Amino acid sequence: MKVRPYGDTTGDGMVQTSFTLPVPAGKRADGAALQLAAAMGLDPAMLVHARPVGAGHTFFVVYGRVRHLVDLDAVRVTARDYPLLSAAAVNAAVRRRLRRKLTVVGACIGTDAHTVGIDAILNLKGVAGEKGLECYRELSVTNLGAQVPIADLVEAAAGADAVLVSQVVTQRDAHLHNVRELAAAFRTRPGRRPLLIVGGPRFDETMAADLGVDRIFGRGTTPREVASYLVHRLAA
Repeated sequence: MKVRPYGDTTGDGMVQTSFTLPVPAGKRADGAALQLAAAMGLDPAMLVHARPVGAGHTFFVVYGRVRHLVDLDAVRVTARDYPLLSAAAVNAAVRRRLRRKLTVVGACIGTDAHTVGIDAILNLKGVAGEKGLECYRELSVTNLGAQVPIADLVEAAAGADAVLVSQVVTQRDAHLHNVRELAAAFRTRPGRRPLLIVGGPRFDETMAADLGVDRIFGRGTTPREVASYLVHRLAA
């Protein structure tokens, strides 16, 4: 099945995009923005917003029609392949299979100081009406916080069942480099490797094997999804 973008009417192909050019605001900058939009395939392209961003840079929003189609049959995503359990079911499964608490260590690694995501999954308050993993009676959770060196996380996770890492900063692919370094550190550490789970809004969920981790969670992930995945892997 193939579809086109929707703007004003069904299938009209209208899209909106934004970008910054290293050009001072003015008519020359506006022309440069429209030239770029045309090169991107927007025809006709309309400049709907332009604003200076510091000295010598301008931010633009352009609107226009594209002729590209989206082939829905060719879209590949990582679908949830495990049941979504209640907190009670998660606790019961951990008691039945482990006969001890399941230990989870979480952190933001490298220079990343954005703890909103990891806090939403781990902390008691949770997110979107769901309590975090600290609320699960059979889970022992340690949240190391922000800007945690990878070596410190590896040491803190000795004996843990799962390690959860959140990465938001993506400049120069810092999130990918950090996760690959994390996976390598756990590979070289003696002993059993814990489950490595990564989350963040800019990850491609299909890249888990490439990055050397067990699972990647993207935008909108809830604590219940993560807890259910832990039980699923525990059963496996």
